[in-house]
Amino acid sequence: MPRDFPRSRRIAEQVQRELSDIIRLELKDPRVGMITLTDVEVSVDQSHAKVFFTLLGEPERIANATEGLQHAAGFLRSQLAHRMKLRLVPQLTFKYDESVERGMRLSQLIDAAVADDAKRGKRRK
Repeated sequence: MPRDFPRSRRIAEQVQRELSDIIRLELKDPRVGMITLTDVEVSVDQSHAKVFFTLLGEPERIANATEGLQHAAGFLRSQLAHRMKLRLVPQLTFKYDESVERGMRLSQLIDAAVADDAKRGKRRK
């Protein structure tokens, strides 16, 4: 298990907050739309950051948003440099976070199983 680096975690949290604001207020790319940043992982040397996001929609819309974010990575990085006091602003890569979608699917399966169980229980009585 890797050691937790508190400085990297603090930088990641700050990057997430700042990027959320920049994307919401300053990014004009129509491909990006309404996304939610779920997590940021900064490398130990703080030179790279993986930015995880989620978006409701079909796979084509997700691919377009990923492409738009990757296209805007330079702009987003320069805006981060203006907002954060870092010697080195990390390179940004964007990844779609499937965990929210997977959690919704699991929740639906559990609800269906509980409803099915309740129906079976009523039939037995």
